[in-house]
Amino acid sequence: MTKQIAIIGGGPAGLMAAEVLSAAGHSVTVYEAMPTFGRKFLLAGKSGLNITHSEDFSKFTERFGSASARLRPALEAFRPDDVRAWAAGLGTETFVGTSGRVFPKAMKASPLLRAWLRRLEAQSVALRTRHRWVGFAENGYRFETPEGPVTVRPDAALMALGGASWPRLGSDAAWVPWLSAKGVEVAGLQPANCGFDVAWSEAFRERFAGEPLKSVSTTSDAGTFQGEFVVSKHGIEGSLVYAHSAALRDRLFSQGQAALTVDLAPGRTLERLGRDLARQDAKASFSNRLRKGAALEGVKTALLRELVPDANRMSPKELAGLIKALQIPVLRPRPIAEAISSAGGIAWSNLDENYMLKPLPGLFAAGEMLDWEAPTGGYLLTACLATGRSAARGVEAWLGSQ
Repeated sequence: MTKQIAIIGGGPAGLMAAEVLSAAGHSVTVYEAMPTFGRKFLLAGKSGLNITHSEDFSKFTERFGSASARLRPALEAFRPDDVRAWAAGLGTETFVGTSGRVFPKAMKASPLLRAWLRRLEAQSVALRTRHRWVGFAENGYRFETPEGPVTVRPDAALMALGGASWPRLGSDAAWVPWLSAKGVEVAGLQPANCGFDVAWSEAFRERFAGEPLKSVSTTSDAGTFQGEFVVSKHGIEGSLVYAHSAALRDRLFSQGQAALTVDLAPGRTLERLGRDLARQDAKASFSNRLRKGAALEGVKTALLRELVPDANRMSPKELAGLIKALQIPVLRPRPIAEAISSAGGIAWSNLDENYMLKPLPGLFAAGEMLDWEAPTGGYLLTACLATGRSAARGVEAWLGSQ
């Protein structure tokens, strides 16, 4: 007999679950609170949809922090190559960028999403927009709709409601108290892949907000990475900062303070830089000494002055050390509503191996609702797709056992 399955949340994890379950012959309805599906997915595609990553798979599976081992079975069942093949099946060819990241050749998310929704409709998936989940009913789930309240009582349900980043796109974490009230443990949601506040002086902020620091190397507990980041009016942001965001956030939480270490001249060794600075005329201006001796100017010179006002009185050796390891103290992460993603969510101890909530048999969860985080670079989307597939397989297994 055909089973009725409700998918609550129309992002990548929910849509992937709907694809798997409808292909297996079940009657699937996807309930999405927003007027359209995949809004955060589309936003990610505005700058070129990063769909997955091409690095060695064993290394890929280590990018998910403390949840890496728990996520591995789902990732093994839907690897980056599988993601590319799935996209190709929807008419979206992909390519590997210089960083190893994988993008659609069209560099957009909308063609892929449109083809995906067409496939779901062809598989008889009912797609319901403007259906906002507002809590549990007796043996069911309540939704607010433009036509009034609706209660559904499916044979099984799968939630893919996202975390708490970009709430205006639908991931507002309203589900947390409702699940908590049912005995589901939820780790506190925190910003991930986010910028940080820095106590800039007003003069520095007014002149340099929006300026990129190019060709730098950055270090934290997360490791050392090269690239560029941006000075913002609040502090620092950009992909190079996001690579360190979990480490900086966790150090702030555990120790009350944290700093991003920046090498402003990664192309020169400390020894060479010291020699080059020592050759400069001591009577020359500090700016000229930095420009000629270290190839620093503009925002890099200003950042040095901002963070170490007496740097101009340092010896060439001391100054070289400062340039190679400049500390930017961060005050706090930017608000979670601005973050690319969020950490925290449903505790893994509350899920069985099939992604079913132990306190609520018949209810499954996938995607960013779960307690994991990952850097940008295709990891987030791949894990959402992979957990959506695995949770759907879990739904099938549970229904088969009833």
